[in-house]
Formats: sequence, structure tokens, C-alpha cells
Amino acid sequence: MGTGAIIDGKAFAEGLRGRVAGAVAELVRDRGFKPGLAVVLVGEDPASQVYVRNKAKQTVEVGMHSVEHRLDADTSQETLLALIAELNADDAVDGILVQLPLPAQIDSQAVLDAIDPAKDVDGFHVVNAGRLATGGAALVPCTPLGCLLLLKDRLGDLSGLHAVVVGRSNIVGKPMAQLLLGANCTVTVAHSRTRDLAAVCRQADILVAAVGRPEMVRGDWIKPGATVIDVGINRVPAPDKGEGKTRLVGDVAFAEAAEVAGAITPVPGGVGPMTIAVLLRNTVEAACRRRGVPVPGM
Repeated sequence: MGTGAIIDGKAFAEGLRGRVAGAVAELVRDRGFKPGLAVVLVGEDPASQVYVRNKAKQTVEVGMHSVEHRLDADTSQETLLALIAELNADDAVDGILVQLPLPAQIDSQAVLDAIDPAKDVDGFHVVNAGRLATGGAALVPCTPLGCLLLLKDRLGDLSGLHAVVVGRSNIVGKPMAQLLLGANCTVTVAHSRTRDLAAVCRQADILVAAVGRPEMVRGDWIKPGATVIDVGINRVPAPDKGEGKTRLVGDVAFAEAAEVAGAITPVPGGVGPMTIAVLLRNTVEAACRRRGVPVPGM
């Protein structure tokens, strides 16, 4: 391993969950309410089932109210929208999360648009995206906000640093760029059509890779001493582990990059654990905003 310090997302997420639990206890004691998160799962996607189970478990662990709705894979859009309308109206629910991907018969965008923006703890509603873009008080997508928290913990003030975000999805790339602009970085958003992507990446003080292509970012794409945040989670064959076995890798060739980077997130154990911890944080924030009370420090 080279100079690259490992950014331990797992340890940071654990600390954040502890702070969220403290905030929840304070709200119950001083304000007399308990934040609530509703998670909706449609169908039997195995990865989604694991996520939903973990979300429910961690929600309860930090002292929040957890509601789970599991619907059959053949559920109609109409039925799902009716459930969302119920959750929007339920005062015990502060956050609503619909687990993606949804089955083919359901229009995901219509479902996300139906969630009350004040309860949109995933930050995907167009109102929250607009608020984030214009510097308003938004609920922000969990993964990019988790990345920002790791960067601030590592680097302190990000002002004036050149950040390159590789990937332009609505879930990670675009909100990540907005958050970095908000933190006074100079931001470049690069993607599959960028000319000489390696040269663009080499300019970055902060490089965020979120493209979903295994180990695409090589060691020689990285400016010496840069901070590298790898959002990718890709399964690749691992013949050394045995027939048909796989392993998880990021979008960055970790061993090469760690030789050059000042600090880097591993996969697994980097950005991944942050997502649920930030979801819990967002739920507390939504609960406080809805009631007009100050958000406890987290």
C-alpha cells in the first residue's frame, strides 16, 4: 500500500448513527415526538430486501419509529400511489423511502413525484433537487451527502479545491456536484462523453467516481495527494475464490490509486455504510423541519 490513507466510512457511519440516536433521544425527551421512517418495497429483488431489512433494523436501533410496507411484484401503480398518499397524510411518518428499482409496470418518476417533498428523505423529488441547485434548504440524496461528510471530516474546509465528479446521474453525480459547489469547490462534472477523461481526472484535488464501471479509474489518472471518493459497487468474477465466486470492487482501481492518492475510500467499507446513516440523519432533519423545531446537532 502506498501513501493513500484509508477513509473508513464504516467507522464514520457508526459515529454518525450514534449522534443521530442522541438527537432522537433529545427530541423524545424535550419535544415529545419520535421521528418515523416508512420504507416501501415492491417485489422480491434480493439486494433490495437486504437494504430494506438493514434500514428497518438501524431505524429501530437509533430509537426511531419504523414502518415497513412490502408489496407483491405485481402491485399496480395505482395501489402504490394510494399507499404513498396515506403515508403523506400520516403524522407519525416523517420520511418516506420507496426502494428502487421498481417493477416494470410502475413509473418510478411518477412514484417519486407523489412523495411529499417534506418527507422525501431520499432527496429525489424535483422540489428538493431544485432547492439544492438554488442553495435552499433541501433534503439531499443520501449517498452524495455521505461523501461530502467524509470529505469535510478528512479535509476540513473544501473552499477553492478543484473537485471532479465522474458520473452525472440524478442520484449521485448531479447532487454531488451541487453539494461541492455549495462547499465552495471549483467543480467539473465529467462523464462517458468527456474528451480525455484521464487528463480531466488528473486535475482533481477531490475525485469522486460514480459511474458503475469496475475499476475504470486507474492509478495514473490521479493527481498525487488527491482525495479519492469511490461510489462504485460492482460485482466481478473472483476465480481465485473458487468457481462462480465474485468480489466487490469500486469504480477506481484501488491498489493503483492508493499508491498515488493522499486519501481514498475502500470498497466495501467506504461510501456504502454512509448511505443508511445519512438516511437516518435526513429523517431526523425532516421530522424537525415539519414541526418547526431546531434540528439537533448531528
